[in-house]
Amino acid sequence: MNEKAATGPANGPTPADPPEHERVYRALRDRVLFGDLRPGQPVTIQGLAAELGAGMTPVREAIRRMTSEGGLVFQGNRRVSVPVLGRSDVQQILFLRCAIEPELTRRACKALSADLLDALRDTDAALDGAIAAGDIAGYLRHNHRFHETLYAAADAPIMAQTVDRLWLQFGPSLRVVCGRFGTQNLPDRHREILAALDQGDAEAAAGAMMRDVTDGMTQVLEVIDEGAEEA
Repeated sequence: MNEKAATGPANGPTPADPPEHERVYRALRDRVLFGDLRPGQPVTIQGLAAELGAGMTPVREAIRRMTSEGGLVFQGNRRVSVPVLGRSDVQQILFLRCAIEPELTRRACKALSADLLDALRDTDAALDGAIAAGDIAGYLRHNHRFHETLYAAADAPIMAQTVDRLWLQFGPSLRVVCGRFGTQNLPDRHREILAALDQGDAEAAAGAMMRDVTDGMTQVLEVIDEGAEEA
């Protein structure tokens, strides 16, 4: 067999590479989820295409998907931007998170494995390092990974997907919170969650998650209220 035929093009895509439309969607999703795009920031097809080195069609599809998931909103006149949350929006998100995320934690605890617990501990250690270093981007990514990893073990995809969409909506506001309070003053109940998981105490783990969610969203509300007073 010809060696080139056996190995494939030297610089071509590998079987593991996602298609272009998926790559662009993931890149845009990360920019919203981790607050690289601030609340109210406009998003344009031309701007994203230039930034991501992508064609107009996959960028247009990524924007459409993000809009359907609530990560972006139409403003009229074909304008799209990152959502700006008001107090009522945050209260609704808090209600839903408090209803769903403790239950996901409870279910994950009942299906917990040693490998999953080790993965959560490693992620929390990375999160602690980001907090100590004042690394806001690292904090946001490791914090999300901790929750995402835990919820994936719950085997409750409808609830997990709902939470995923909620995170897309408040992610940019959480980045604003990080800038306001600094990483040293951000809530972190993960050690409580891990201790309860280690003991196999599903109710204690769910309670710690409830406090983790409430602490974080309360800070988002504080920032929104401060902005309203300044206006």
